[in-house]
Amino acid sequence: MFSMESLEFFVMGIECRTSNDPEVGPQQIGAHWQKFMQDGVYSRIVNKSSDEIIALYCDYDGDHTQPYSLVIGCKVSSTDEVPEGMVVKLVPRANYTHFPAIGDYPKVLAETWGNVWQSDIKRTYTGDFEVYGEKFYQDPKQVDIFVAIE
Repeated sequence: MFSMESLEFFVMGIECRTSNDPEVGPQQIGAHWQKFMQDGVYSRIVNKSSDEIIALYCDYDGDHTQPYSLVIGCKVSSTDEVPEGMVVKLVPRANYTHFPAIGDYPKVLAETWGNVWQSDIKRTYTGDFEVYGEKFYQDPKQVDIFVAIE
């Protein structure tokens, strides 16, 4: 785990409201990923500035126990054109702590988020994100989680 400061950036993609409620969240998040893949969202995102897929957790109603928005998409260099059914969200400049989730996906991702929730880091809930880059397509798989901190 290390801290870093990022430059702000925009993510374009599809959005859903969900929560970490074990009765609701996993099903909604899984269905949202399925929609992203089946509807060809990746290929419809314009002005991509990276090939990486970003899963952005934002617009929290409070802490990690409250509802939030999940946007699955990509970093973009321009927000001038937003395809129908998509949103654009600003990931603010912030200090982030990095949690690499390496191993049996998606199990390791859930375990890593569990570690984040149980940690004593002081989160800002301004926008946390996962990066699905080159390491995700290797063995073992790696998803990089960035959590905004004070």
